Amino acid sequence: MRQPFQGVSNIVRFNWHFYLIAVVGVSLGLWFASWLGGWWFVAGLCLAFGAVATMVISLIVSWYIYDRSDLYRLTWLPDLQPGSQIVNIHAGFDETSGLLTKRYPEASLQVFDFYDPELHTEISIKRAREAYAPHPGTMAVSTTDMPLKDGSVDVIFLLLAAHEIRNAAERTQFFALLRQALKPGGRIIVTEHLRDPANFLAYTVGAFHFLAHEDWRRTFEGAALAVVEEKKLTPFLTTFTLVAYADPS
Repeated sequence: MRQPFQGVSNIVRFNWHFYLIAVVGVSLGLWFASWLGGWWFVAGLCLAFGAVATMVISLIVSWYIYDRSDLYRLTWLPDLQPGSQIVNIHAGFDETSGLLTKRYPEASLQVFDFYDPELHTEISIKRAREAYAPHPGTMAVSTTDMPLKDGSVDVIFLLLAAHEIRNAAERTQFFALLRQALKPGGRIIVTEHLRDPANFLAYTVGAFHFLAHEDWRRTFEGAALAVVEEKKLTPFLTTFTLVAYADPS
């Protein structure tokens, strides 16, 4: 069971260094502007207000997404037949596997973690991994070698994870491997922030960590996957439902 404000508190907890740098920077800037006086002080106040407003807005939006929306209620996911073979893949911080077991109690769930400490060097992921134990049975995997038999999986979930594969060719190869693992009629469900106006308004330069819509389209097409549904869970989150092309050639 998720706690109130768990999402936004985790953001602050795992990225506290950014907020500390921002507070120190704003404080020093205001001090220097007040020492200069005159219009410099007015300019310093405006810049400080803008910096603080940006942080506050991003936290409010994050609270809405991760604590108030249906994201972690999973009611927006499709119903599955009993006995379905499902896979949840994440990039070092798993907030969904436990929820998926409750959403699909009669399914068989495998959990894969493609986190590589040599490639994924963000301190926030390291802190998250130290704070939360992995889901029981989680298997460490590589994006280039997935331990899945061809035609063995009904649904693969990638919820806020696939953007961590920064290299476009590697990302396409990864999705091609997942495509091979799908049973006939199987699906891949990908939920991501996009590098779009809504996320720029919410996260400013932080939105550059996300991929643009056309980047995802190129990845899916390169992996011979078709988007059969695209929907907004919130203005800031997009879910793609993918199936294999009938003829990948």
